[in-house]
Amino acid sequence: MASTPARILTVCTGNICRSPFLERALQTELDRSWGVGAVEVSSGGTGALAGHPMEDQARALLESKGYAANGFVARHLTQAMVADADLVLTATRVHRGKVATLHPKALRYVFAFREFADLVSGLDPSAVAVSSDSAREHITRVVALAAGQRGMRTPLSDAEADIVDPYRRPAQVFEDMTEQIMGALPTVAHALGRP
Repeated sequence: MASTPARILTVCTGNICRSPFLERALQTELDRSWGVGAVEVSSGGTGALAGHPMEDQARALLESKGYAANGFVARHLTQAMVADADLVLTATRVHRGKVATLHPKALRYVFAFREFADLVSGLDPSAVAVSSDSAREHITRVVALAAGQRGMRTPLSDAEADIVDPYRRPAQVFEDMTEQIMGALPTVAHALGRP
């Protein structure tokens, strides 16, 4: 009998730039680590342009990093999506607050993406490296460890924790978004990947 997959939700505003980039990149990295089907990464937007594909510049940058954008369709964030997740990673702290307002129990497992990378980078490697064949069990443990780091580390500034919103902005802002995501992705993928 197959184990229940871990569910990770990524959140931004329009669900056409930041959260789909995070969704597709993280899904690919975790598929490489755990195998396809062990982790399901999805996304939603607090003010989603529902039904739209990824924004063209975000899609091109995602694909330039070796990740697929095909078939993506934006959708509105719902309380059920948050409740079903084992981990919610948001583009900004403001989105984190909106997720927690939508489903207060999510406070235990919602983080701004770059903030989560900072928290897991401070974990004892032996605590993270506990052997597990269950992606869900491992990811749930890492989330609890990261939550335990809140207040124990010097907090990041909003500029350090947030991913810049590039929507309807110059190409350089899309590059900045990509750098911010790709700068934190290896740390997050390593922590959530198979020990």
